[in-house]
Amino acid sequence: MTTVARLVLGGVLIAAGGLKIGNPADSVVAVKAYQLLPESIAVTVGYALPILEIVVGLLLVVGLLTRVAAVIAGLLMFAFVFGIAWAWAHGLRIDCGCFGGGGQLGVGEEPTYLLDILRDFGLVLLGAWAVRFPPGRFALDGALGLGGDNRIEGDDEDEQG
Repeated sequence: MTTVARLVLGGVLIAAGGLKIGNPADSVVAVKAYQLLPESIAVTVGYALPILEIVVGLLLVVGLLTRVAAVIAGLLMFAFVFGIAWAWAHGLRIDCGCFGGGGQLGVGEEPTYLLDILRDFGLVLLGAWAVRFPPGRFALDGALGLGGDNRIEGDDEDEQG
């Protein structure tokens, strides 16, 4: 299960960052649209976010520093849940910018806040799973002896990895 959790979470992060990295100005627009951060911080976050998503996603996919990457990924997803909920609660009509684009919605477009929150919260849970359990099969952590084994007495690794 941990292998699946880290591959899904890592794949989503790589896809999200990959779709944004080619046009960082759109990422900046998306971050600014949430109206949560001061201008200078929003610009920095907008440029840095795609890189962070790709790096953390790659770490999860290859299973290197899995728990650290899963903590960062989980916190990112939680921040996204918070940001989307903030936008919804404050009546903003924006695209989340999760997979590129972002900013104000066009005429006739409706926000998908509930679906975005549910998706991202599910990804928070995958991050929590990857933090709690060993990195699973095909993880570099295991091959390098970095995975640590915090299984509960009697757990079978086949059930988790």
